[in-house]
Amino acid sequence: MGRIGISCLFPASWHFSISPVGCPRILNTNLRQIIVISVLAAAASLLYFSVVIIRNKYGRLSRDKKFQRYLARVTDIEATDTNNPNVNYGVVVDCGSSGSRIFVYCWPRHNGNPHDLLDIRQMRDKNRKPVVMKIKPGISEFATSPEKVSDYISPLLNFAAEHVPRAKHKETPLYILCTAGMRILPESQQKAILEDLLTDIPVHFDFLFSDSHAEVISGKQEGVYAWIGINFVLGRFEHIEDDEEAVVEVNIPGSESREAILRKRTAGILDMGGVSTQIAYEVPKTVSFASSQQEEVAKNLLAEFNLGCDVHQTEHVYRVYVATFLGFGGNAARQRYEDWIFANTVQKNRLLGKQTGLAPDTPYLDPCLPLDIKDEIQQNGQTMYLRGTGDFDLCRETIQPFMNKTNETQTSLNGVYQPPIHFQNSEFYGFSEFYYCTEDVLRMGGDYNAATFTKAAKDYCATKWSILRERFDRGLYASHADLHRLKYQCFKSAWMFEVFHRGFSFPVSYKNLKTALQVYDKEVQWTLGAILYRTRFLPLRDIQQETFRASHAHWRGFSFVYNHYLFSGCFLVVLLSILLYLLRLRRIHRRTLRGASTTTLWLEEGLPSQKMAA
Repeated sequence: MGRIGISCLFPASWHFSISPVGCPRILNTNLRQIIVISVLAAAASLLYFSVVIIRNKYGRLSRDKKFQRYLARVTDIEATDTNNPNVNYGVVVDCGSSGSRIFVYCWPRHNGNPHDLLDIRQMRDKNRKPVVMKIKPGISEFATSPEKVSDYISPLLNFAAEHVPRAKHKETPLYILCTAGMRILPESQQKAILEDLLTDIPVHFDFLFSDSHAEVISGKQEGVYAWIGINFVLGRFEHIEDDEEAVVEVNIPGSESREAILRKRTAGILDMGGVSTQIAYEVPKTVSFASSQQEEVAKNLLAEFNLGCDVHQTEHVYRVYVATFLGFGGNAARQRYEDWIFANTVQKNRLLGKQTGLAPDTPYLDPCLPLDIKDEIQQNGQTMYLRGTGDFDLCRETIQPFMNKTNETQTSLNGVYQPPIHFQNSEFYGFSEFYYCTEDVLRMGGDYNAATFTKAAKDYCATKWSILRERFDRGLYASHADLHRLKYQCFKSAWMFEVFHRGFSFPVSYKNLKTALQVYDKEVQWTLGAILYRTRFLPLRDIQQETFRASHAHWRGFSFVYNHYLFSGCFLVVLLSILLYLLRLRRIHRRTLRGASTTTLWLEEGLPSQKMAA
């Protein structure tokens, strides 16, 4: 009858066998043998789970860790721990045309990795509300009385001083950045306002405030800061974690002779306000120009900057195109359109002897207004009467000349230079009017689809105004949509469509535009990008300290995963040592048995043993 013997690596005294009939014989096996075999089996299983399963688990966790950190940056609603000495603070004042707002930001101690940026987020008070305050009017209102500017801005700074711990004031940077309202002032008035701030603020506040911390920033700088803020929140400045992330091949500015590198694809931004429209996106490849004039223009539209703390490291060097188009915002475009209607109709009436638009019963038929709505244009004491025909396609055709496109290559609105966009590998976020046009009335904000949007816009324009009013009264539109939005939704939908597809030349098949009001349910201000850029050198101190600690206690720098591998390796060595020891015991036992059997054989044959012969 068959029998299975198991004795390969164990001493001979541990030999046992299993037969089909005598399977229960294993119960007679020495208890020590069973324990050792069980321990070895458990050790092998433990090693397998350690190396394979746990490794996979922590691999996934490490990939998700940074995304969760960026998600927490804008969704964290916990109050900032002002008792934590490792929390740092920064203050930015946005001096706009209609008012000034102060933002207080905070961040933990830098992790010491020179490839990572500061983890900046908005500070929250004890009630978990963002530390933000706004005052009116705009700072430009003090152009003729600059000596009053410090008193004007003091309430904002007092507000920040109350929230930032007193012990942190002297190391908390303060930036006062002025935008649109100040740009239109003469340079002498700008300088007088900034001088008053630089003179008086250090007397009353202990914030870190130097001459370079108060300035009038250009529209280009503001666009760059907005681009930085959005991409920082989206986590696009981090390292590639897995193969599923969208990447782009980049020629680092100033290093065109080197090979291109792969890094995370950044997102472009489109922002259409009431007066202007702005576009900003990264230009990963070295650009060429059709003419020397175009090259000169491009220098004012392309910004190259390093977000890293080490100027010698090019990992965070970006080339970003930023262009602002005054008069291309939704309201300004409608005003330009109405001015054209008025001038064009008056001229035609004079040439043809007609009375179009001069009386309610002979209105100008406007394809960009909803069907049957009545409207009026007032200019120079004259009134022109309009009635909507709700023809979306005709409206688009009518406003196309307002794009001011030229035949020159690589140009957009007003014939302004625009670097090529790799549409197959790009992503854009559309804010303000891009979101309002798609969401407030049409209720389709988010992922943009040209065909779906066009159909919805056509249907809206062709709907009678009385029906639209009824729907409005029933609350079928967004809560903040008003009658002004309903009246000009048709025009603004056509304008947004034309600016995006004809002005900026995005194909109608483009699928990577997301219209949004917020990112991760939070409004992202350009001030976030400003403080990120202006504090980029602060991690150097923490990096130096981290390097010092690492040189004296290198083992502290290992992550849990690497310690886990070390433990697994040591465990494997111990296991092999045990097996080798058991093998040695087996060999010793075999020699002992061989010697005993030889002596017995000699005795049975009547031969003297070696000892006897001796």
